[in-house]
Amino acid sequence: MKGKEWYQADDVAQEYDAKRFSDGGRLIDRREKTAVLEALGPVEDKDVLEIACGTGRFTVMLAERGANIVGLDISSAMMAQGRQKAKSAGVSELVEFMRGDAARLPFPDDHFDAVFAMRFFHLADTPAKFLAEMCRVSKDQVFFDTFNRYSTRSVYTWLLPMGSRLYSRSEVEGLLSGAGLELIGDAHDFVLPFGFYREIPNEVAAPIRGLDTKLRGSGVGEKLASVSYWNARVK
Repeated sequence: MKGKEWYQADDVAQEYDAKRFSDGGRLIDRREKTAVLEALGPVEDKDVLEIACGTGRFTVMLAERGANIVGLDISSAMMAQGRQKAKSAGVSELVEFMRGDAARLPFPDDHFDAVFAMRFFHLADTPAKFLAEMCRVSKDQVFFDTFNRYSTRSVYTWLLPMGSRLYSRSEVEGLLSGAGLELIGDAHDFVLPFGFYREIPNEVAAPIRGLDTKLRGSGVGEKLASVSYWNARVK
């Protein structure tokens, strides 16, 4: 997987949330959490798996809403922060963090009600294999996001320390079909890429985000959206 060593470094884990979700990055965090909540719906008493859970920002959020959730990641340093978040939120009993390989998930077939991954597929070197595994362990739902090939994301992706895989809609649809999944909903957002928002103060980012949202609502803007959220069901 791209950037595997970079991602697991202790210093990256310590600075990950602060670099990506402070200032204008808060808008990204808010939108991503909304996307997860809208896709998964009520999660109380559901068994949920999060792939590439990182520092647990989604894991803990869903546990607070009553989900029994497993967070899987390759970075022990990232998950250590997630465990601390769960403890601070008082939901440790609902969360299990596991170090594991998303290409060989250590769970039986149809084990979870829902399986999701955020900020994962742009790093995946074998996306078909990962998606097939997510489908295998899910009884019903698979949700994930991608960065889009024909978007502003392509302008700066070569600058990222780990590279970034970009997807067209037809490629995603092919991956879903090959994994035995049926697309039931999709949403597209952020004409301006994430990297732009992370570099500007929150008070500047908010009005720019408003303009971005208006542009994205147009036919042209949606086609230029840099991020897509894909909601699928097991066939």
